Amino acid sequence: ILSKQRKPKISASRKLMLKSLMVAKAKEELEQEILVKEEEKHRYLAERAPPLNTSGLSLGQLQDLCRELHAKIDVVDEERYDIEAMSGMEGRKKMFDAAKGSAQ
Repeated sequence: ILSKQRKPKISASRKLMLKSLMVAKAKEELEQEILVKEEEKHRYLAERAPPLNTSGLSLGQLQDLCRELHAKIDVVDEERYDIEAMSGMEGRKKMFDAAKGSAQ
């Protein structure tokens, strides 16, 4: 009993060329996405954090400004930590629930 070998619908070289085109397109899209995110970041920062004007400030005023900025940084770091902790917990919970559901 001899089985007939099917001829592939597309040649190996054509398949390789299509794969390389897909990878190139994906790379282009990723680079474009990175540029868009970078532009959004700059726009957000320009809106939320205006440039500091430190000219004409005395040493004491500069020190007060530094203390104020450090306090704001601490608040933002705490918020970021809380968000990361919560998102990590949610992710683990979802994975656990999915694993538990698939085991039944």
